[in-house]
Amino acid sequence: MRKKIIAGNWKMYCGDPAKAAALAKGVIESCACQNRVEVAVCPPATALAAVVETCRGSSVRVGAQNLYPKDEGAFTGEISAAFIKALGGSLAILGHSERRTYFKEADDFINLKVKAALAHGLTPILCVGETEKEREDGVTEKVVETQLRGGLAGLSADEIGQIVIAYEPVWAIGTGKNATPADAQAVHAFIRKLLGSLASADVAELIRIQYGGSMKPENAAELLAQQDIDGGLIGGASLKAESFAAIIQAAL
Repeated sequence: MRKKIIAGNWKMYCGDPAKAAALAKGVIESCACQNRVEVAVCPPATALAAVVETCRGSSVRVGAQNLYPKDEGAFTGEISAAFIKALGGSLAILGHSERRTYFKEADDFINLKVKAALAHGLTPILCVGETEKEREDGVTEKVVETQLRGGLAGLSADEIGQIVIAYEPVWAIGTGKNATPADAQAVHAFIRKLLGSLASADVAELIRIQYGGSMKPENAAELLAQQDIDGGLIGGASLKAESFAAIIQAAL
């Protein structure tokens, strides 16, 4: 049975190390008595070290929101998988729609990031999802398939099995809108079927697929009850320990 994974994407909020540590402490306290759900937080890079230190000894994993695929070099402003690993991080969000939209990241570049993360023992959270126009045009599955094939290109079945997939309908991120549980389940089932063809049916059954489109305490239980929804990549609701805890509780 797949263990649900709830990950908080703090985006460009809570970058002050002291404030980030306080939020992380609240998350730890909120899930101290359970180990049935995997919990992770992904702070800004400026607070990564502080949050790692705060979470040390707890069950809460810490990840980065992005990485550059080279280990080091003349890449001003970037952070590598090697740096993240050295700081104590264990995950990385890759291919988030905001990276694709604002920074024009393409599937082949995201694929390099996925490979770099795996090479350094980080768990990639690979994000895929369609825009509102693409949804209206009826090409959701085509878009998701292109992104998934591109992001996983050249990986073995074993490597694919180490990745978490996050389906994030772009039109639902930060808008208050969200896919209905049935619609979200349909895309998650499509993703799992596609993963079966890219790896194997057995591997696909083990891969966790998160929903990442405005999951919050009010809708988490219904979304997480769906057969192929294995967790959430949480944005705004992860910035308050109480609301994040409520989503963790819903996953139980």
